[in-house]
Amino acid sequence: MYRVFLILVSLLALAGCDQLGIESATQMAERKTAEGKAIGGACRQGGRGIEDCYVLNKKADKAAVYAGWREMDDYMRENKLDAMAPTLSPQGAAAPEPAASSEAADAH
Repeated sequence: MYRVFLILVSLLALAGCDQLGIESATQMAERKTAEGKAIGGACRQGGRGIEDCYVLNKKADKAAVYAGWREMDDYMRENKLDAMAPTLSPQGAAAPEPAASSEAADAH
């Protein structure tokens, strides 16, 4: 009788793990795939090539990134949408120098 009670309590405790916010391996894999697809779709919409997307997002799952990129590409072709030009420069890229500094260099 004591064993049955212990087993029931253990099963109830394990059933409550989802309420504690503990992700299972399946949930983590699904989240990683969804994030990869979102990254790929955003890269395609932003006009980036798939290779650039891989380089900029090294930790993302490449298969998921490609799937998202491909889905967005199909969607954009089907609806005749143009890629959106990025408004921010990539990290680490040097900002263009103002024209005044190049004129000063020419004067010397």
